[in-house]
Amino acid sequence: MTVPRSRTFAQVDVFSSSPCLGNPVAVVLDGTDLSDQEMQRLARWTNLSETTFVLPPTTAEADYRLRIFSPGGELPFAGHPTLGSALAWLDNGGTSQRSDLIVQECAVGSVGVRRGEGTLSFAAPPLVRDGTLDEEYLDRIAAAFGIKRDRVLTHQWVDNGPGWAVVRLPTAEEVLALEPDFSLIPTAMVGAIGAYSEGAEHAFELRTFAPGVGVAEDPGCGSMNASVGQWLISTGGAPSSYRVSQGTRVGRACTIEVTADEDGTVWVGGAATSYIRGTITL
Repeated sequence: MTVPRSRTFAQVDVFSSSPCLGNPVAVVLDGTDLSDQEMQRLARWTNLSETTFVLPPTTAEADYRLRIFSPGGELPFAGHPTLGSALAWLDNGGTSQRSDLIVQECAVGSVGVRRGEGTLSFAAPPLVRDGTLDEEYLDRIAAAFGIKRDRVLTHQWVDNGPGWAVVRLPTAEEVLALEPDFSLIPTAMVGAIGAYSEGAEHAFELRTFAPGVGVAEDPGCGSMNASVGQWLISTGGAPSSYRVSQGTRVGRACTIEVTADEDGTVWVGGAATSYIRGTITL
C-alpha cells in the first residue's frame, strides 16, 4: 500500500467553451508509485467517465506517459482524457520537446497533441479492429436500441483501443431518441451517429454508450469521434472537416471538431478548460 502523500490534481472540462457543459476528466499530475488497485479505486470514487494519472515517459520521444481509468477498468486510449490531461500538464509547467506538438505515451503507443487558438486536438491513433459488424451482434444492438434493423444505414468496428463499434442511423433526431436497454448489451462499447440537416450548426449527433466499463453514456467521446472520423472521411461519408454534437441527452453541450490533413491524419479537438486545481492525498 502506497504511503499517502499530497499530489497535484486538476479537473478539466473538455469539448465545451461553456462552463460545466463539456466532459470532465480528473487528472492526477503525479501518479508515481500508485498501484493499479489504487488508481482504479480513485476512478471509481470520482465517478467520472475517466480519471488519468501522469507518469514519467518510458520512450525518448514522449513528453509524459498517461494511464487512463474508467470506473470499470483501465483503457488503452481515450480522447477527452488525452486533451484534458495535456492541458493539466501544460498548466502544471510541462514543456514539450517539440514546439509544435506534445507527445503522449499510452498503452496504444504515442499520440500527438497540438495546440490551437483556445483548443487542443489529438491525432487519431491507428485502429486495432475495423470492418462491418457480424449480424448477430448488430441484431442485439438494434434490439437494445429499440429500433428496427433496417434503420441502420451502415455499421462498423471502429476500435482504437476501447473496443468501439458504431451504427449510423438516418438522422440526428433518431440518434437523440434512443433509449438503450443495456441488459441486452451489458459488455458493449457502442455508438450511434446520425446526420443533421444541411446548414445546421453541427454535421452529426453522436452518442456513445460504454456499459462494458461502467459508463452508461459518455457526454463527449474523443476516441470514438476519432475512429468514426477515420471511417467516414475515408469512405466519403463525411467531408474532410466537420463538427459533431454530443452530450445533448445527458445535459451537456459538447462540440467536437474533426479534421483530416492532406496526408490523411485525422485530428479531433475542441475547447478545454481547467475548473479545479489543487492537491489530492493519495
